Amino acid sequence: MDINVERSARAAAMSWLDTKKVDGAVSFSRDDRFQYQGQSIRFMSPQAGIWKPAEWTGALSISTAFTRPTSARPYDDAEIGADGFGRYKWRGTDPNHPDNRALRLAMEYHLPLIWFIGFTQGRYAPVYPIYLVGEEPTLHQFIVAADAIHQFAAVDLEFPNAEIELAYAARETKQRLHQAPFRAAVLDAYTCKCAVCRFGHASLLDAAHIITDADGGSPNVRNGLSLCKMHHAAYDVDIIGITPDLIVEVNHEILNEIDGPMLRHGIQEFHRKPLVVLPHRRSQQPDREALDLRYQHFLARA
Repeated sequence: MDINVERSARAAAMSWLDTKKVDGAVSFSRDDRFQYQGQSIRFMSPQAGIWKPAEWTGALSISTAFTRPTSARPYDDAEIGADGFGRYKWRGTDPNHPDNRALRLAMEYHLPLIWFIGFTQGRYAPVYPIYLVGEEPTLHQFIVAADAIHQFAAVDLEFPNAEIELAYAARETKQRLHQAPFRAAVLDAYTCKCAVCRFGHASLLDAAHIITDADGGSPNVRNGLSLCKMHHAAYDVDIIGITPDLIVEVNHEILNEIDGPMLRHGIQEFHRKPLVVLPHRRSQQPDREALDLRYQHFLARA
């Protein structure tokens, strides 16, 4: 396939994902396909982690299978190196395996790829576009940039402001590689509804951290709450808090304000009301200790 046609096909694949996400999709399977010039093209290999459609120059996607917390991953994919970039393992140890060559060609042509990260059995959250920016043959892995800014090369450690660049790359890489599967897992557990108000449009729902990243919170479903954007913003700035007993409380200053219907019906009326949506599985329900820590923070500001 002509490389420019292939670039166009990749853009079509990512546009399809964009459209599905706007329509409310939060995850995808290995069976999903997109249409390009009358062809039905897979996003992922039926079984393997690296996928190159027939006649394409480079790989279109990589995937990381879900593993239960008690199981070890077969590869340390999604790890972030000291340079702030992600890593993706070769297939096996042969540098000339067709899958590894497909990744190398995607890197050489600076082709955008999609990383499908498993968050539950058979379901994947996509991160895109990603770029392969280097290779570590002795470790059998590629270096992955999770944003377009760093698509052409890893940071030069001797370059001025290198430490700032590394910190930025690490933050962006961690956020993109961890946030997508975290959001998908949380929204899936809460059946794509806001825990506070039952609002059910996925494109306007967030996975809110109970313990924030800055405070060491993990991207784990038990450290998450599915909240609509209004209630997520209110939770983040302590306008609302959630007790360890899963009761919503409203900051007393906000509770006494007099304003329009949005404040009255969107915030104040939920004071002392229980969460209306919770995961069915006890193993996915919010961590009570984490809720208590966050609630104490709310009380200190309320």
